[in-house]
This record gives sequence, C-alpha cells and structure tokens, in this order.
Amino acid sequence: MSEKTLRLAAAGALAGLMLAGSAGAETLKYVTFKPKSANDAHSVTLQWFADEFEKRTGGKDKLEIFWGGSVANVREVPDAVESGVGDGGDVVIPYFQDQFPLNAVVTFFSPQPNNEIELGQKLIQWYDQYPQFDAEMAKYNMMIVGWRPLEDYGIICTKPVKTAEDLKGLRIRSYGHALPRLFEALGATPVSMASPEAYEGLERKVIDCSPTGVTLARGWRYEEVAKHYVKLPLGANWGHFLVFNRESFAKLNPASQAILKGLGREYLVEYTNTLARQTIEIQEEWKGAIGVDISPFPTAPVAKATASEGVQAARMEWIERAKAAGLPAEEMAKFFAFQD
Repeated sequence: MSEKTLRLAAAGALAGLMLAGSAGAETLKYVTFKPKSANDAHSVTLQWFADEFEKRTGGKDKLEIFWGGSVANVREVPDAVESGVGDGGDVVIPYFQDQFPLNAVVTFFSPQPNNEIELGQKLIQWYDQYPQFDAEMAKYNMMIVGWRPLEDYGIICTKPVKTAEDLKGLRIRSYGHALPRLFEALGATPVSMASPEAYEGLERKVIDCSPTGVTLARGWRYEEVAKHYVKLPLGANWGHFLVFNRESFAKLNPASQAILKGLGREYLVEYTNTLARQTIEIQEEWKGAIGVDISPFPTAPVAKATASEGVQAARMEWIERAKAAGLPAEEMAKFFAFQD
C-alpha cells in the first residue's frame, strides 16, 4: 500500500471518529482543499450547499465538510472520493486532465470567450446529452453533481505588466494543456504549480505571476504578495467539479438523491451570483488601502498567441480524443472559438 493511500486511509479513519455519535442520520463526508476561512465564493457557496442539503432533507441526511486539506489535499481528492475515504469532494479538473480528458475539455481550450454561467450551463448540457462524460467519471467510481466554473481570469503579478513585451521572460504559474502553450507563445515561461502553492511562489519570487480571478486572489491571499492585477483576456476558466462516490450516492434514499442532484444544478447560479457580488466588492477594496492596481491588456497579442501551433495542437488533442469516444467534437469545439 502506497504512502499516499495509507495517509488517506488514516485520514478516513479520523473522519469516521469525528462523525461518531451521529448515528441515525446519514452523514456524508465532503472533502475539500479550500480553507473555510477563505470566505470566497468557493467556501461560502460550499457551505450553502451543505446547509441546503440538510434543510431540504429535513435533517435526515447531511454533508459534513472537512476543510483545508484536513482529509485530502488538492491532488488527493479524486483518490479519496474514489476509495470512499470521502463521500464527496472538490475535484480541480485541470490537475487531472489526463485522467478525465473529456470532462477537462476547457483546459484544452484556453483562452475562450464565454463567461462563467455560459460555461457552466454548456458543461451541464453536455453531461446530460452525452453519456461519455459520466462514463469517464464512472471508471473512477465517481459522478459529477455540481459544476464550479472559475471566474473571468487575468493574472496577478509582482511587477507591472502593461504590454505583451512586459510578459517576455516572466515565470507564470500554469496548468492544463493549452495555458502553458499560450504563455510560451507570449514569450513567458510556464511553471507547473497548484493554486495553494502560488502564494509562497509569488512571495519568494519563484514565479512572477499567477493566473487567477479577483475573488480567488482574495481567497488565496495573493493580493498580499502581488500588487498588480492584469486583465489578460483568458475568459472564464475551469474549474472544479463537486463529485460524489457512486456507492455513497446509491445509499441515499431516492428523495435525497433527487435533492442532491437538484442542488448541484442550483449551485451554478448560487456560485456565479456570489462571485459577481464579491468581485465588485474586492475591486473597490483594491483601490483603497490594499493597493492592488488593475491594468487592461490588449487583446491582439492574446489572439495571435491563441492561433499559435502549440495552442492549436492542444485543441486538436481534445478533438481527436473526443471523436474517438464518439462525440461530435468539431461541432462542440466551436463553442470555444476565441473572439478577438
């Protein structure tokens, strides 16, 4: 048994002890890497999700959230949910695009022109329309219940960036398939790094910039160590799935299953509305004592970089995989056509 598996098993045992005494109620363990104290759209709406589930089941069934990587860190959540250590959890799909290539479609199509609600609605539509998406999750004993598209992304930097020339030579945190190739085409150096690691990366100057949205910059406290937010036109990013272990889901009574699935659809609206409110509030605060400047960035260099061989190769990679799975991939790809 691997060290990681042992750690997850131990964490699962600890979670079970923490839930002792709750017999008589079906309590699902939900694991997330996000600290509750972040108080961003992610943490606020995940608590809403749990509260609503308990309320709508009349308290019979509940979600107990294990915050801040206490059971599984950001890269361990899929293993934790697959094995049943967690009954549900937040899967950051860009980190697992090789494991879930169909569902990680947006990581192959960055930048793209759609906003958060448009992106989330399209992925829900495809999940319902094409069984290949659910079948991919079923290989790992998981199902998607909720969709969390990330906000309109820019980059937050430790130095001013006004033009394409300013990007050249910068080290920018990256992930997925298309984004590293986009930064390379813009003359920057992509650095593979997870979101929780970026604060230290920016603070220690290991990286110069990190892709992020406004609320995520607040939630991860990037604004403390990087004071220049650049509106690089990347579009709404992806993103997280709220996933559940299929066996855990099957143990719920039919009414609770329907409530959980319905909440997953409502979650998209609750999340994007919270995101919009917080974005406005944070931008106002940045203008004050926090002192983060917000800079526009020209679209033309990004459009040119999107047409580069590397970025287009990433898009074709998904199209070929999706075609092999029986999906109308070329038609689907039109949704992500970059608008300059």
